[in-house]
Amino acid sequence: METLLLNRDAVDENTQMEEVIRAVEDAFAAYARGDAQMPAKSYIDLPQYNGDFRSMPAYLEAEDWDAAGIKWVNVHPDNPEDYDLPTVMGTMVYSNPENAFPLAIMDGTELTMKRTGAAAAVATDHLAVEDATTMGIIGAGVQSYTQLEAISKVRPIEEVVVSDLDEERVADFIAYFEDEFDVRAGSIEEAAQCDVLSTVTPVEDPIVSREAIGEHTHVNAMGADAEGKHELADEILLDSKLVIDDHAQTTHSGEINVPYHEGVLTDDDIYGELGDIVVGDVEGRTGEDGITVFDSTGLAIQDVAAAHVVYEHADDNDNGYPFDLIGTETETK
Repeated sequence: METLLLNRDAVDENTQMEEVIRAVEDAFAAYARGDAQMPAKSYIDLPQYNGDFRSMPAYLEAEDWDAAGIKWVNVHPDNPEDYDLPTVMGTMVYSNPENAFPLAIMDGTELTMKRTGAAAAVATDHLAVEDATTMGIIGAGVQSYTQLEAISKVRPIEEVVVSDLDEERVADFIAYFEDEFDVRAGSIEEAAQCDVLSTVTPVEDPIVSREAIGEHTHVNAMGADAEGKHELADEILLDSKLVIDDHAQTTHSGEINVPYHEGVLTDDDIYGELGDIVVGDVEGRTGEDGITVFDSTGLAIQDVAAAHVVYEHADDNDNGYPFDLIGTETETK
């Protein structure tokens, strides 16, 4: 047996976004049913290097497949300037749960972008208005691309407004998508008036005000992934149907972490978890809903689900680099 080594290009090539969206939705459902194991994300803080490591293991059992894996990821903000490396890098080990054989070692950075977009698409599918044709994006970094790529699979997006302080990033984003969408630069307020809004920034002071947001906008709050990060005004969270991915993670490091720990927002203000909506235990969007918000911190089950899709396609199409990691002979001692 051989292990597949899949670099960033191979992960991209073998990601079928529609299938990743379905797999991530399956993962949310498995988690809600109790058919998943996902220990809390663990952190190794390295203040001497202005960085940290995070480990994210998970196992999930969907209706007709199961999968296991672990993602090892870092955040080192000084990397681009000091080492010409990305701020965030990840490695995914994808294993056969039946016998623990490592089926693949793959780039986790590209995988993270794909599954994050897919998670937003799942939330959008359940919480946005059915005829959503406009999308705003605040933050034109790498995550913004898969937000549009995935959400356009579940809603007929035509017009896109992208807002970022970095004009070069905005120009790159527009150039990338201009053949597919009516995409233009705009203010935060213009982006926030769209039918669907994804926020993908690392800010700690809210940049989207209650006054800016559309009265029927669905917001994917994707940027907050650590304590102190906070993109949306508290009033937006309090006035919305607020859906989270996981209570422990969102209260610790999600969009709600600041107002939650300040006592501004409580459990009573949280409508439910996305998995409960997926399995039908609670309703998604109804005709009476105004603003809806999905607070996404990123779950290990999403990584495993996306890795499942990537591995199956790579294995079927002989992509990647097979190598003998474990050895084929069982050692006895």
